[in-house]
Amino acid sequence: MTLSTRGAAQAPAVLVLEDGRSFRGRAYGAVGETFGEAVFSTGMTGYQETLTDPSYHRQVVVMTAPHIGNTGVNDEDDESGRIWVAGYVVRDPARVPSNWRSRRSLDEELTRQGIVGISGIDTRALTRHLRERGAMRVGIFSGDALAGGLLTDDATLTARVKEAPRMKGANLSAEVATTETYVVPAVGTKRFTVAAIDLGIKGMTPQRMAERGIEVHVLPATATVDDVYAIAPDGVFLSNGPGDPATADLTVVKGVLERATPLFGICFGNQLLGRALGFGTYKLKYGHRGINQPVQDRSTGKVEVTAHNHGFAVDAPLDQISETPYGRAEVSHVCLNDNVVEGLRLLDRPVFSVQYHPEAAAGPHDAAYLFDRFTSLMEGQRA
Repeated sequence: MTLSTRGAAQAPAVLVLEDGRSFRGRAYGAVGETFGEAVFSTGMTGYQETLTDPSYHRQVVVMTAPHIGNTGVNDEDDESGRIWVAGYVVRDPARVPSNWRSRRSLDEELTRQGIVGISGIDTRALTRHLRERGAMRVGIFSGDALAGGLLTDDATLTARVKEAPRMKGANLSAEVATTETYVVPAVGTKRFTVAAIDLGIKGMTPQRMAERGIEVHVLPATATVDDVYAIAPDGVFLSNGPGDPATADLTVVKGVLERATPLFGICFGNQLLGRALGFGTYKLKYGHRGINQPVQDRSTGKVEVTAHNHGFAVDAPLDQISETPYGRAEVSHVCLNDNVVEGLRLLDRPVFSVQYHPEAAAGPHDAAYLFDRFTSLMEGQRA
Protein backbone atom coordinates (compact mmCIF):
# COMPACT_ATOMS: atom_id res chain seq x y z
CA MET A 1 0.00 0.00 0.00
CA THR A 2 1.23 3.48 -0.87
CA LEU A 3 -0.64 6.54 0.26
CA SER A 4 -0.79 10.23 0.98
CA THR A 5 -3.12 12.12 3.29
CA ARG A 6 -3.38 15.29 1.21
CA GLY A 7 -6.22 16.33 -1.02
CA ALA A 8 -8.42 13.28 -0.56
CA ALA A 9 -11.69 15.18 -0.98
CA GLN A 10 -10.72 16.44 -4.44
CA ALA A 11 -8.81 13.48 -5.82
CA PRO A 12 -10.32 11.25 -8.49
CA ALA A 13 -10.24 7.54 -7.70
CA VAL A 14 -10.90 4.29 -9.49
CA LEU A 15 -11.74 0.81 -8.20
CA VAL A 16 -10.62 -2.05 -10.44
CA LEU A 17 -11.65 -5.68 -10.02
CA GLU A 18 -9.48 -8.56 -11.16
CA ASP A 19 -11.97 -9.44 -13.91
CA GLY A 20 -11.43 -6.01 -15.43
CA ARG A 21 -14.58 -4.20 -14.34
CA SER A 22 -13.93 -0.72 -12.97
CA PHE A 23 -15.81 1.99 -11.08
CA ARG A 24 -14.77 5.65 -10.97
CA GLY A 25 -15.41 7.97 -8.06
CA ARG A 26 -13.66 10.24 -5.56
CA ALA A 27 -11.05 9.41 -2.95
CA TYR A 28 -12.38 8.82 0.56
CA GLY A 29 -9.87 8.68 3.40
CA ALA A 30 -6.21 8.45 2.43
CA VAL A 31 -5.06 8.98 -1.16
CA GLY A 32 -2.89 6.32 -2.76
CA GLU A 33 -3.38 2.69 -3.69
CA THR A 34 -4.39 -0.47 -1.91
CA PHE A 35 -5.18 -4.10 -2.76
CA GLY A 36 -7.23 -6.85 -1.17
CA GLU A 37 -10.22 -9.13 -1.57
CA ALA A 38 -13.43 -7.28 -2.48
CA VAL A 39 -16.29 -8.25 -0.15
CA PHE A 40 -19.56 -6.57 0.81
CA SER A 41 -21.16 -5.98 4.20
CA THR A 42 -24.92 -5.59 4.52
CA GLY A 43 -24.97 -3.82 7.88
CA MET A 44 -26.77 -0.47 7.98
CA THR A 45 -24.97 0.47 11.20
CA GLY A 46 -21.84 -0.61 13.04
CA TYR A 47 -19.26 0.57 10.51
CA GLN A 48 -16.76 1.41 13.24
CA GLU A 49 -16.85 -2.12 14.62
CA THR A 50 -16.55 -3.51 11.08
CA LEU A 51 -13.50 -1.40 10.29
CA THR A 52 -11.69 -2.47 13.47
CA ASP A 53 -12.59 -6.18 13.25
CA PRO A 54 -9.32 -8.11 12.65
CA SER A 55 -11.26 -10.66 10.58
CA TYR A 56 -11.33 -8.07 7.76
CA HIS A 57 -7.55 -8.06 7.43
CA ARG A 58 -6.57 -7.85 3.73
CA GLN A 59 -10.16 -7.25 2.59
CA VAL A 60 -11.61 -4.23 0.81
CA VAL A 61 -15.07 -3.78 2.29
CA VAL A 62 -17.97 -2.49 0.19
CA MET A 63 -20.81 -1.08 2.30
CA THR A 64 -24.22 -1.85 0.81
CA ALA A 65 -25.97 0.81 2.91
CA PRO A 66 -25.76 4.04 0.88
CA HIS A 67 -25.09 6.55 3.69
CA ILE A 68 -21.99 5.86 5.77
CA GLY A 69 -20.30 8.01 8.41
CA ASN A 70 -23.44 9.67 9.78
CA THR A 71 -22.47 9.12 13.42
CA GLY A 72 -18.77 9.83 12.97
CA VAL A 73 -16.15 7.95 15.00
CA ASN A 74 -16.01 7.69 18.79
CA ASP A 75 -13.42 6.41 21.24
CA GLU A 76 -15.52 3.58 22.70
CA ASP A 77 -16.67 1.28 19.88
CA ASP A 78 -13.39 0.08 18.37
CA GLU A 79 -13.02 -3.71 18.45
CA SER A 80 -9.21 -3.56 18.34
CA GLY A 81 -6.40 -1.02 18.42
CA ARG A 82 -6.58 -0.11 14.72
CA ILE A 83 -8.55 -0.29 11.49
CA TRP A 84 -7.87 -3.61 9.76
CA VAL A 85 -9.66 -3.33 6.42
CA ALA A 86 -7.36 -2.98 3.41
CA GLY A 87 -9.69 -0.48 1.76
CA TYR A 88 -13.17 1.02 2.11
CA VAL A 89 -15.92 1.62 -0.44
CA VAL A 90 -18.99 3.79 0.16
CA ARG A 91 -21.58 5.47 -1.99
CA ASP A 92 -22.58 8.64 -0.12
CA PRO A 93 -20.30 9.58 2.78
CA ALA A 94 -21.74 11.86 5.44
CA ARG A 95 -20.78 15.49 4.97
CA VAL A 96 -21.12 16.30 8.68
CA PRO A 97 -21.30 13.59 11.39
CA SER A 98 -23.92 14.00 14.10
CA ASN A 99 -23.82 12.01 17.33
CA TRP A 100 -23.24 12.96 20.95
CA ARG A 101 -20.35 10.48 21.22
CA SER A 102 -18.66 11.47 17.95
CA ARG A 103 -15.10 12.78 18.27
CA ARG A 104 -14.15 13.06 14.58
CA SER A 105 -15.49 12.23 11.14
CA LEU A 106 -15.05 8.83 9.52
CA ASP A 107 -13.02 10.20 6.61
CA GLU A 108 -10.68 11.92 9.08
CA GLU A 109 -10.13 8.61 10.89
CA LEU A 110 -9.55 6.73 7.63
CA THR A 111 -7.02 9.38 6.60
CA ARG A 112 -5.32 9.34 10.01
CA GLN A 113 -4.83 5.57 9.82
CA GLY A 114 -3.84 5.56 6.14
CA ILE A 115 -6.84 3.62 4.82
CA VAL A 116 -7.38 4.20 1.10
CA GLY A 117 -11.03 4.37 0.11
CA ILE A 118 -13.37 5.46 -2.64
CA SER A 119 -16.79 7.16 -2.60
CA GLY A 120 -19.39 8.19 -5.11
CA ILE A 121 -19.62 4.88 -6.96
CA ASP A 122 -22.64 2.67 -7.56
CA THR A 123 -22.16 0.25 -4.67
CA ARG A 124 -25.40 -1.54 -5.58
CA ALA A 125 -24.00 -2.43 -9.01
CA LEU A 126 -20.69 -3.46 -7.44
CA THR A 127 -22.45 -5.67 -4.89
CA ARG A 128 -24.56 -7.34 -7.58
CA HIS A 129 -21.38 -7.98 -9.57
CA LEU A 130 -19.71 -9.65 -6.57
CA ARG A 131 -22.83 -11.75 -5.90
CA GLU A 132 -22.83 -12.97 -9.48
CA ARG A 133 -19.09 -13.40 -10.01
CA GLY A 134 -17.94 -14.02 -6.44
CA ALA A 135 -15.49 -12.26 -4.12
CA MET A 136 -12.31 -11.39 -6.00
CA ARG A 137 -9.15 -9.34 -5.79
CA VAL A 138 -9.49 -5.58 -6.17
CA GLY A 139 -7.43 -2.41 -6.18
CA ILE A 140 -8.31 1.19 -5.32
CA PHE A 141 -6.16 3.88 -6.93
CA SER A 142 -6.13 7.65 -6.39
CA GLY A 143 -3.72 10.61 -6.44
CA ASP A 144 -0.20 9.79 -7.61
CA ALA A 145 -1.28 6.16 -8.07
CA LEU A 146 -3.24 7.44 -11.06
CA ALA A 147 -0.25 9.15 -12.67
CA GLY A 148 -0.75 12.51 -11.04
CA GLY A 149 -4.52 12.39 -11.25
CA LEU A 150 -4.78 11.28 -14.90
CA LEU A 151 -6.65 8.00 -15.04
CA THR A 152 -4.34 5.17 -16.07
CA ASP A 153 -5.81 2.63 -18.50
CA ASP A 154 -7.79 -0.13 -16.85
CA ALA A 155 -5.71 -2.91 -18.40
CA THR A 156 -2.60 -1.70 -16.58
CA LEU A 157 -4.44 -1.39 -13.28
CA THR A 158 -6.09 -4.79 -13.71
CA ALA A 159 -2.68 -6.37 -14.23
CA ARG A 160 -1.51 -4.85 -10.95
CA VAL A 161 -4.59 -6.17 -9.14
CA LYS A 162 -3.85 -9.68 -10.39
CA GLU A 163 -0.43 -9.51 -8.76
CA ALA A 164 -2.02 -9.27 -5.30
CA PRO A 165 -2.19 -12.47 -3.19
CA ARG A 166 -5.44 -14.43 -3.03
CA MET A 167 -7.37 -15.06 0.17
CA LYS A 168 -7.50 -18.80 -0.46
CA GLY A 169 -4.36 -20.28 1.08
CA ALA A 170 -3.64 -17.19 3.19
CA ASN A 171 -2.42 -17.80 6.76
CA LEU A 172 -3.22 -14.54 8.53
CA SER A 173 -4.09 -15.19 12.19
CA ALA A 174 -0.61 -14.53 13.54
CA GLU A 175 -0.57 -11.18 11.71
CA VAL A 176 -3.53 -9.85 13.69
CA ALA A 177 -3.29 -11.68 17.04
CA THR A 178 -1.69 -10.46 20.24
CA THR A 179 1.97 -11.34 20.72
CA GLU A 180 1.71 -11.42 24.51
CA THR A 181 -0.85 -13.02 26.80
CA TYR A 182 -3.12 -10.58 28.62
CA VAL A 183 -5.95 -11.01 31.10
CA VAL A 184 -9.46 -9.57 31.09
CA PRO A 185 -10.63 -9.86 34.72
CA ALA A 186 -14.04 -11.18 35.69
CA VAL A 187 -16.72 -8.62 36.48
CA GLY A 188 -17.77 -9.22 40.07
CA THR A 189 -17.11 -12.62 41.59
CA LYS A 190 -14.80 -14.83 39.55
CA ARG A 191 -16.49 -18.11 38.64
CA PHE A 192 -14.32 -19.59 35.89
CA THR A 193 -11.01 -19.24 34.05
CA VAL A 194 -11.00 -19.43 30.26
CA ALA A 195 -8.07 -19.64 27.87
CA ALA A 196 -9.04 -17.69 24.74
CA ILE A 197 -6.89 -18.33 21.66
CA ASP A 198 -6.57 -15.03 19.81
CA LEU A 199 -6.95 -15.74 16.11
CA GLY A 200 -8.19 -12.19 15.51
CA ILE A 201 -10.40 -11.67 18.56
CA LYS A 202 -12.71 -8.66 18.92
CA GLY A 203 -12.49 -6.66 22.12
CA MET A 204 -16.12 -7.16 23.10
CA THR A 205 -15.84 -10.96 23.10
CA PRO A 206 -13.76 -11.39 26.28
CA GLN A 207 -15.82 -8.59 27.81
CA ARG A 208 -19.02 -10.59 27.29
CA MET A 209 -17.40 -13.53 29.07
CA ALA A 210 -16.09 -11.30 31.86
CA GLU A 211 -19.65 -10.07 32.45
CA ARG A 212 -20.52 -13.67 33.30
CA GLY A 213 -17.84 -14.02 35.98
CA ILE A 214 -15.16 -15.44 33.68
CA GLU A 215 -11.50 -14.43 33.96
CA VAL A 216 -10.28 -14.53 30.36
CA HIS A 217 -6.63 -15.18 29.53
CA VAL A 218 -6.15 -14.12 25.89
CA LEU A 219 -3.29 -16.14 24.37
CA PRO A 220 -1.42 -15.58 21.08
CA ALA A 221 -2.39 -17.60 18.03
CA THR A 222 0.98 -19.36 18.41
CA ALA A 223 0.16 -20.66 21.91
CA THR A 224 0.87 -24.34 22.58
CA VAL A 225 -1.20 -26.93 24.44
CA ASP A 226 1.15 -26.48 27.41
CA ASP A 227 0.55 -22.72 27.31
CA VAL A 228 -3.19 -23.28 27.41
CA TYR A 229 -3.15 -25.68 30.35
CA ALA A 230 -0.56 -23.69 32.29
CA ILE A 231 -3.40 -21.43 33.43
CA ALA A 232 -5.58 -24.40 34.51
CA PRO A 233 -8.57 -23.34 32.43
CA ASP A 234 -12.15 -24.38 33.08
CA GLY A 235 -12.80 -23.87 29.38
CA VAL A 236 -11.12 -22.93 26.10
CA PHE A 237 -12.37 -20.40 23.56
CA LEU A 238 -11.40 -20.24 19.87
CA SER A 239 -11.91 -16.77 18.43
CA ASN A 240 -12.81 -15.33 15.05
CA GLY A 241 -10.04 -14.37 12.65
CA PRO A 242 -9.01 -13.87 9.01
CA GLY A 243 -7.60 -16.19 6.37
CA ASP A 244 -8.03 -19.71 5.10
CA PRO A 245 -8.70 -22.30 7.85
CA ALA A 246 -6.92 -24.94 5.77
CA THR A 247 -3.61 -23.23 6.63
CA ALA A 248 -4.07 -23.37 10.41
CA ASP A 249 -2.27 -25.67 12.85
CA LEU A 250 -4.83 -27.84 14.67
CA THR A 251 -2.53 -29.15 17.42
CA VAL A 252 -4.07 -27.06 20.20
CA VAL A 253 -7.65 -27.76 19.12
CA LYS A 254 -7.02 -31.51 19.05
CA GLY A 255 -5.22 -31.33 22.39
CA VAL A 256 -8.24 -29.68 23.99
CA LEU A 257 -10.60 -32.21 22.42
CA GLU A 258 -8.51 -35.11 23.71
CA ARG A 259 -8.74 -33.76 27.26
CA ALA A 260 -12.49 -33.15 26.91
CA THR A 261 -12.17 -29.60 28.27
CA PRO A 262 -15.27 -27.47 27.58
CA LEU A 263 -14.65 -25.75 24.24
CA PHE A 264 -16.48 -22.90 22.49
CA GLY A 265 -15.46 -21.59 19.07
CA ILE A 266 -16.83 -18.82 16.88
CA CYS A 267 -16.28 -18.00 13.20
CA PHE A 268 -12.69 -19.02 12.37
CA GLY A 269 -12.78 -21.07 15.56
CA ASN A 270 -15.81 -22.94 14.23
CA GLN A 271 -13.89 -23.77 11.06
CA LEU A 272 -10.87 -25.01 13.02
CA LEU A 273 -13.10 -27.21 15.15
CA GLY A 274 -14.70 -28.60 12.02
CA ARG A 275 -11.34 -29.48 10.50
CA ALA A 276 -10.14 -31.03 13.77
CA LEU A 277 -13.23 -33.25 13.74
CA GLY A 278 -12.38 -34.42 10.23
CA PHE A 279 -14.69 -32.20 8.17
CA GLY A 280 -13.44 -30.13 5.26
CA THR A 281 -13.74 -26.39 4.70
CA TYR A 282 -14.36 -24.50 1.50
CA LYS A 283 -14.49 -20.93 0.22
CA LEU A 284 -17.94 -19.43 -0.20
CA LYS A 285 -18.76 -17.63 -3.42
CA TYR A 286 -19.13 -14.25 -1.74
CA GLY A 287 -19.44 -15.04 1.97
CA HIS A 288 -21.68 -13.74 4.74
CA ARG A 289 -20.94 -10.28 6.11
CA GLY A 290 -23.24 -7.97 8.01
CA ILE A 291 -25.47 -7.87 11.08
CA ASN A 292 -28.73 -9.19 9.64
CA GLN A 293 -28.10 -12.85 8.75
CA PRO A 294 -30.87 -15.34 9.70
CA VAL A 295 -29.68 -18.52 11.44
CA GLN A 296 -31.73 -21.33 12.97
CA ASP A 297 -30.70 -23.09 16.16
CA ARG A 298 -31.76 -26.61 15.23
CA SER A 299 -32.01 -27.78 18.84
CA THR A 300 -34.73 -25.24 19.65
CA GLY A 301 -36.08 -24.23 16.25
CA LYS A 302 -35.44 -20.60 17.18
CA VAL A 303 -34.43 -18.26 14.36
CA GLU A 304 -31.81 -15.68 15.29
CA VAL A 305 -30.73 -12.54 13.47
CA THR A 306 -26.95 -12.66 13.71
CA ALA A 307 -23.71 -10.83 12.88
CA HIS A 308 -21.43 -12.53 10.34
CA ASN A 309 -18.03 -12.02 8.78
CA HIS A 310 -16.77 -15.12 7.01
CA GLY A 311 -15.74 -16.20 3.53
CA PHE A 312 -15.09 -19.86 4.36
CA ALA A 313 -17.44 -22.51 5.74
CA VAL A 314 -17.43 -26.05 7.17
CA ASP A 315 -18.44 -28.90 4.88
CA ALA A 316 -20.45 -31.18 7.18
CA PRO A 317 -23.63 -33.21 6.53
CA LEU A 318 -26.74 -31.33 7.61
CA ASP A 319 -29.13 -34.18 8.31
CA GLN A 320 -27.14 -36.89 10.01
CA ILE A 321 -24.94 -37.48 13.03
CA SER A 322 -21.29 -37.92 12.07
CA GLU A 323 -18.74 -40.15 13.76
CA THR A 324 -15.49 -38.32 14.53
CA PRO A 325 -12.28 -39.21 16.41
CA TYR A 326 -13.80 -37.39 19.41
CA GLY A 327 -17.29 -38.89 19.38
CA ARG A 328 -20.51 -38.06 17.61
CA ALA A 329 -21.01 -34.63 16.04
CA GLU A 330 -23.94 -32.84 14.47
CA VAL A 331 -24.68 -29.55 12.73
CA SER A 332 -26.36 -27.41 15.38
CA HIS A 333 -27.08 -24.21 13.41
CA VAL A 334 -27.78 -23.49 9.75
CA CYS A 335 -28.08 -20.30 7.68
CA LEU A 336 -31.62 -19.91 6.36
CA ASN A 337 -30.46 -18.02 3.27
CA ASP A 338 -28.33 -20.78 1.76
CA ASN A 339 -28.15 -23.76 4.19
CA VAL A 340 -24.49 -23.10 5.03
CA VAL A 341 -23.33 -24.81 8.24
CA GLU A 342 -23.44 -22.22 11.02
CA GLY A 343 -22.64 -24.36 14.05
CA LEU A 344 -21.32 -27.70 15.30
CA ARG A 345 -21.91 -29.68 18.48
CA LEU A 346 -20.30 -32.79 19.92
CA LEU A 347 -22.73 -35.16 21.58
CA ASP A 348 -20.18 -36.98 23.73
CA ARG A 349 -17.99 -34.06 24.88
CA PRO A 350 -18.71 -30.50 26.12
CA VAL A 351 -17.83 -28.86 22.79
CA PHE A 352 -19.75 -26.56 20.44
CA SER A 353 -19.15 -23.74 17.99
CA VAL A 354 -20.95 -21.26 15.74
CA GLN A 355 -19.97 -19.51 12.54
CA TYR A 356 -21.10 -16.05 13.66
CA HIS A 357 -20.52 -13.36 16.30
CA PRO A 358 -22.53 -13.65 19.53
CA GLU A 359 -20.85 -10.64 21.15
CA ALA A 360 -23.20 -8.23 19.28
CA ALA A 361 -20.61 -5.59 18.46
CA ALA A 362 -22.07 -4.34 16.26
CA GLY A 363 -25.18 -6.34 15.78
CA PRO A 364 -28.28 -7.89 17.36
CA HIS A 365 -28.29 -9.62 20.74
CA ASP A 366 -30.16 -12.76 19.65
CA ALA A 367 -27.10 -14.99 20.09
CA ALA A 368 -25.94 -13.74 23.51
CA TYR A 369 -27.26 -16.95 25.08
CA LEU A 370 -24.31 -18.83 23.59
CA PHE A 371 -22.01 -17.39 26.27
CA ASP A 372 -24.45 -18.72 28.87
CA ARG A 373 -24.37 -22.11 27.15
CA PHE A 374 -20.57 -22.08 27.45
CA THR A 375 -20.87 -21.20 31.14
CA SER A 376 -23.30 -24.09 31.65
CA LEU A 377 -20.84 -26.53 30.06
CA MET A 378 -18.11 -25.41 32.47
CA GLU A 379 -20.51 -25.71 35.40
CA GLY A 380 -21.43 -29.22 34.33
CA GLN A 381 -17.81 -30.25 33.92
CA ARG A 382 -16.92 -28.91 37.35
CA ALA A 383 -19.85 -30.75 38.93
